[in-house]
Amino acid sequence: MDKSICPRFEKAMGLLGQRWTGMIIYQLLDGPQRFCSIESSIGVSGRVLSERLKDLESEGIVKRNVYPETPVRIEYSLTEKGLGLEPLMRDIEKWSQAWLEA
Repeated sequence: MDKSICPRFEKAMGLLGQRWTGMIIYQLLDGPQRFCSIESSIGVSGRVLSERLKDLESEGIVKRNVYPETPVRIEYSLTEKGLGLEPLMRDIEKWSQAWLEA
């Protein structure tokens, strides 16, 4: 019996296992948010947040919306693919409430 890990599962764990990625996705479950809002909510550095958002955007999980206003407003939101992670995030939330101390 082949016990090797599925390449898709391995890729998913690699992506979701990156520091701050899960927190960014969890934060965006509340709806579209601006960069500074995400940054202050989860306490991530701007440089790392920028990198993670670019990674998530290239994977089709996060969408970057630019509004041509003055000043320009940019919001990040989850795509349909990103919203597909909501049940997983809610399950992790429930598990953490039941099994982890604050």
